[in-house]
Amino acid sequence: MNLLESFRALADPTRLRIMRLLASMELAVGELAQVLGQSQPRVSRHVKILCDAGLAQRRREGGWVFLRAAIAEASARRNAPSELGNALARALAAAEAEDAEFAAQVREDRQHLDAIRATREASAAEYFARHAADWDDLRSLHIADGPVEAALIALLEAADAGKPLGHMLDVGTGTGRMAELFAARATHVTALDKSPEMLRLARTRLQGLPAGQVDLVQGDFLSLPFADGTFETVLFHQVLHYALAPEAVLAEAARVCASGGRIAVVDFAAHDREDLRLAHAHARLGFSDAQMAKLLSDAGFEPLAERALAGHELIVKLWTARRRDAGALATPASAFTKS
Repeated sequence: MNLLESFRALADPTRLRIMRLLASMELAVGELAQVLGQSQPRVSRHVKILCDAGLAQRRREGGWVFLRAAIAEASARRNAPSELGNALARALAAAEAEDAEFAAQVREDRQHLDAIRATREASAAEYFARHAADWDDLRSLHIADGPVEAALIALLEAADAGKPLGHMLDVGTGTGRMAELFAARATHVTALDKSPEMLRLARTRLQGLPAGQVDLVQGDFLSLPFADGTFETVLFHQVLHYALAPEAVLAEAARVCASGGRIAVVDFAAHDREDLRLAHAHARLGFSDAQMAKLLSDAGFEPLAERALAGHELIVKLWTARRRDAGALATPASAFTKS
């Protein structure tokens, strides 16, 4: 980050307003245009200047482009901003606190932002209403979410004598519930989903969290857009049964998991409900302990523990494992311990 370029980029009232908005949450360029009352091409020009100066970052998600502040993420990210970036973030916050005219403009912008949040929530509610019957039908077959979430937290906290979760990857985040659940427990959460519509639902759920605490990323679990060894914890919550090749999915998870890091898989025990293939696009009818142990071991994980939570027709299973060091011997595929 260059001081002169940063000052030049900030020497405009609209770009100052944009930076204060991005301190609150990630926003689409179109949403910024709506808040600012300016045309999208004009806002895009401001965005380019901020990005070129290293003050903001773009991220494409389907047909949308989202913008986040690059100088407001010091504590959350593995690659923290420089001292200059931190100082600029503090200066913008101080300007809002001490400059009455600027503060009034930012307050008005945030009121418009609240309207955008309300629109997101209404859209999410409408989506859930459309699909409620399908999801309720599936939920009726297994235990409620609360006990599953409590068991997952307990298993992860017990793994490796309470080793911190660190940077967590939530694969197939869906509505963002797992990212929300672990946001305060992990150093940072990256929530990935292939569907832009699901990411919009997740963004609605997570928009009240501090900016930079959770990243939302569009991507495929067969080709994760992250460097090797990026995460200390990888989570698959009711996702792996959608995979035609779970062995390839777990191998990719192992690639981005740091040595000694952990993986947790929440899914169904093996069952014979063939109707779920058509009604809910399940590629796999659950997994046995032996299947899961082999899948994890072949991918480079050492099985740690498993837990079963019986519901109605379907049993929810939780499995945890540790990433082996490169070259370490594989653990026998029956090595899960009961928890």
